[in-house]
Amino acid sequence: MSQSADTTTPNAAPLDRAGRLSLLQKMGEDSGSFDALGAHHWAILNDDGPTLVISFDRLEDIMAMEPGKMPHIFGQATHNGWSHLSLISEGETWYRDASVFAHLDRLVDESFFDNFDRVVFYGAGMGAYAAAAFSVAAPGATVLAVQPRASLDPDIAGWDTRNLHARRLNFTKRYGYAPDMIEGAAQVFTLHDPYARLDAMHVALFRKPFVTNLKARFLGENVATALAEMGVLPKLVKAACDGKLTAKAYNLLWRERRHFGGYLRWILRACAEAGHPKREAMVCRSVTSRLRAPGFRKHLEKLEQSGVLDQK
Repeated sequence: MSQSADTTTPNAAPLDRAGRLSLLQKMGEDSGSFDALGAHHWAILNDDGPTLVISFDRLEDIMAMEPGKMPHIFGQATHNGWSHLSLISEGETWYRDASVFAHLDRLVDESFFDNFDRVVFYGAGMGAYAAAAFSVAAPGATVLAVQPRASLDPDIAGWDTRNLHARRLNFTKRYGYAPDMIEGAAQVFTLHDPYARLDAMHVALFRKPFVTNLKARFLGENVATALAEMGVLPKLVKAACDGKLTAKAYNLLWRERRHFGGYLRWILRACAEAGHPKREAMVCRSVTSRLRAPGFRKHLEKLEQSGVLDQK
């Protein structure tokens, strides 16, 4: 499954904001529903099968895609026969909007989530915070949160100096502190790079016994993008929607990193920055024994010629 899904004919002309929203509205109305939630949020429902995946997407990301493309979760849901509810934001709202709250409240009042055998909340970054925070609306749900934030309330996470402008938002009202909002979930999977210090500090606040912390070392602050490029992210989502996601299942998928150039270059760079030339050589030998990697071969030759590998 690719990182994005086709939604229109090939060679489609680029769409502006109004055109994208019009396309999204048509998609929703054709398959389920489309709701504008205030000025900067939208909800699109594809009512299909007994499994519901709820994703948190950004209009900016959709706008940046090639014409005819949508986030991979749209096509993946259709391909697998899942129902799909996409909550889309515009701007870094962190979904802290009364209209979004009201929409979730209405779904709860209508017992909407009770219509499904399995409910999965998925998001990355800002969307991961929302996936965890809003999971309280569907007790028994599974949460897959890539680089989740617990809160941006400066009284709780004042050490996180990213997204400083978002501190003006209220993270203490309803659906606020994500680690508390997962209380009713059946399973929660957090996924982050443990060497990304701020992400690791947020993840440490998710301390419930049903939380499984999955690690993606050396992927930095672009974990979801890198996993999508590896082809791992859609497989993780599918495993969650099939009720088969476990730490063991993730570790098997994580082995794909051994064939991902970006990860291998990050490993090599980390060894170089730490001043471990012999480890650099080990990485190069491992890569060149499995893959056609002229860059790694040249780096190994340079290390061998420099004499640093002969030093004790």
